[in-house]
Amino acid sequence: MAPEAAYKELIAAWRIQARAKPVLTIAFIGVLFGLLILLAISTTHSLLYGNSEHFRLANYGGLAGFAATAAGSMLILFLGKVKQRVQDALLGFAAGMMLAASSFSLILPGIEAAESLLNSTVLAALVVAVGLGLGAVLMHGLDYFTPHEHESTGPCGPECQRINGIWLFVFAIALHNIPEGMAIGVSFAQGDLSVGMPLTTAIALQDVPEGFAVALALRASGLSRFKSVLIAAATGLLEPLGAILGFSMASSIALAYPLGMGIAAGAMIFVVSHEVIPETHRNGHQTMATLGLVGGFMVMMFLDTALG
Repeated sequence: MAPEAAYKELIAAWRIQARAKPVLTIAFIGVLFGLLILLAISTTHSLLYGNSEHFRLANYGGLAGFAATAAGSMLILFLGKVKQRVQDALLGFAAGMMLAASSFSLILPGIEAAESLLNSTVLAALVVAVGLGLGAVLMHGLDYFTPHEHESTGPCGPECQRINGIWLFVFAIALHNIPEGMAIGVSFAQGDLSVGMPLTTAIALQDVPEGFAVALALRASGLSRFKSVLIAAATGLLEPLGAILGFSMASSIALAYPLGMGIAAGAMIFVVSHEVIPETHRNGHQTMATLGLVGGFMVMMFLDTALG
């Protein structure tokens, strides 16, 4: 099919999906428009008055996430077949760390930052709560309008039947990594290492089993070990890009910092509930996955306390 024809079909498919869920479409477009305006203002401010050291920290954090994903994917070169229950436990561990990071490294510091600006606990909680909702809407919209695939539910999004299943799975993981990168960027927007370091450490640690799981899935689909490692590692490239986006969004307007932390937390919580947990429960290993989640939550809670 010619590229122009494929493009027209994709646009037509988007329109059909938009008409099917008008409320989600309007909310998603509104959130995107608002974020683009905020991003434009923040980018201009960062270029004129930005702190290069804070920006460098955000970049390092995003690169740490990418490196951890790549390191996890390389484990497939040295390890044989891993039992499914172990994979589910590892993904559950990653989910627990993401949930704890959302709570202790994003939501609570976000409320604290907003309270210092507004001198009101109620308004501070409201700002972060609005951010949580915006982050969830953003990820729900991306999930609905982007062609990708979940192993538990199959292909999703417009024209997904025309795209190879391997690449649909890659798109799903790429979507997963966007909020993680944003969370890292937001956490370093004010240069506060007590916020940025625990969060980046947690995300990097959970990226290792995640990268390994992705490489295993790609290997099971028929790709060679080398190609599986390359593609799984490449999915981590969106974390540095997400870090730049998150940093730019939260580094200028004062209230954008706690709002951005809420957005990043909402996006991560959505991903955990919508993608990670269902994947860990689809093979009948719910107990192992849940124990892994609790373990990951405990480790992240300890890291946040020890490093913060």
